[in-house]
Amino acid sequence: MRDIALHSVAPHAADAGPGLLRAWIDRAAELHPDKPYIVSADDSRSLSYGELRWRVRGIAAFLRAQGIATGDRIALAADNSIEHVVCYLGVMAYGATICTVHVEMNRPHLPRILTQLRPRLVIHDEGIELPSTAPRLAIGRCDAPATESFFAAVDPDAGAESFLAETTARDDGVIFFTSGTSDTPKGVVLSYREQLGNIMPMTDGFGIAGEDRIYDFRSFNWASAQLFGVLAPLARGATLVMAKKFSATRFFDDIRAHGVTVAAGNPTVINMLLASQVKIARQDVPSLRFITSSSAPLLHEEWRRFEERFGIPLAQGYGSSETAWIAVNPGHAPRFGSVGRPLAYHRLAIVGAGGRVVPPGETGYVELGAWEDNDYRYLGDDGSVRVNSRGRMRTGDIGYLDADGHLFLTGREKELIIRGGVNISPVEIDGVLMQRAEVREAATIGVPDAIWGEEVVSYVVLTPGCSLAPDELMRFCAARLPPFKAPKQILLRDGLPKSERGKLDRKALVAEWMRARG
Repeated sequence: MRDIALHSVAPHAADAGPGLLRAWIDRAAELHPDKPYIVSADDSRSLSYGELRWRVRGIAAFLRAQGIATGDRIALAADNSIEHVVCYLGVMAYGATICTVHVEMNRPHLPRILTQLRPRLVIHDEGIELPSTAPRLAIGRCDAPATESFFAAVDPDAGAESFLAETTARDDGVIFFTSGTSDTPKGVVLSYREQLGNIMPMTDGFGIAGEDRIYDFRSFNWASAQLFGVLAPLARGATLVMAKKFSATRFFDDIRAHGVTVAAGNPTVINMLLASQVKIARQDVPSLRFITSSSAPLLHEEWRRFEERFGIPLAQGYGSSETAWIAVNPGHAPRFGSVGRPLAYHRLAIVGAGGRVVPPGETGYVELGAWEDNDYRYLGDDGSVRVNSRGRMRTGDIGYLDADGHLFLTGREKELIIRGGVNISPVEIDGVLMQRAEVREAATIGVPDAIWGEEVVSYVVLTPGCSLAPDELMRFCAARLPPFKAPKQILLRDGLPKSERGKLDRKALVAEWMRARG
């Protein structure tokens, strides 16, 4: 099928608002009404583009009947499902603000989150207790709605002209919350322009086309999966093959059964597949072009081992909740070790401590700014929107651009180890440890030291069945790193702490080290 995206709309255009989203839906429904937009790998249900348009129009009519206006917030507290995606798209296409909440991840913070949001309506999975005085509706099933559910209240035949004409690209399109297992989650506020304007550059970078079938199991309550799993297929007229959660035993079976061409992933998934007993090669999944990796740095050794074992290319990408996708590797020719070329509209630069742009090959802080008049915003405790930076912002990552413009990340600013006044990137030391075949995972941290301020300590998870003494690993590192970077202690662990999104939790390791030493 040919690409149906509306290329005439530039990513920075003033009309990248809900009208653009509706245009994507209408175009796909007109050209291929019976083509599946979503296929559920868990229960084999599907939703066509024609039905998507029908249901989105019904949601718009329902919201208008409730008096929902531009800027009004609709909270969506639900796990991955066809209904979750339809609600997400329906609210945005109407012109209100969709607020996605990961209940399991943020359960301790739900009272605060709902107080901040002050939603006009809460749509939720059945059985969830939500501390909110706002009207609530269980989401139900769109194909068999239960009484008093959201989809029972929505009439898809209620007319097609209910969308809010006054909502613009600068209005709030989506609010979502970062992690929350230990830190208080931040509410990130994105305009329609920030969210939808990212889709065409990102899909161009990855090489996503209308023929693709994209497999995504990540929570659609977070930015990366919303952009790549939900909006990218829609913009291109492709198909989303959706799973509720990742399963190493089902991953390749789902890909093969549904003819998946591109699969989402992250470093944790890559490691779980490497640690699994799955025996598969590229010829066993002939439709699969590549697997993405994002949300955290993918170490060189993990990348190399995966491609050597499975013969399937990995295409690493990079983004943040505040900025959407920032850089991507093309699926057909990824640059090994890089997170890809920055998307041009972000105007990314590497800057030094004084804000000066540094030359290629020199490490500095990653800074970007898609639009000179853009505000990067968070949700305040009182529900108001607060500007964090204007025009340009630093992502908190450290890296460099090579001579060809590919971006390489070397660490996080807040994770730098400062030993004797010298900055050390823990990712570099992790990479050295991962050169040993016996090492499955590695994480390096800085711990307090009376003389140097901080000292280097590494935690290592060994490959099942392997035996390796910490002293041997320390000698291995000492032979490959300058003395001030080499770990002074290496501790073996059965696993490394990670967030729900698969990100390594170095803070938890620092806390563990401190507790062990009183």
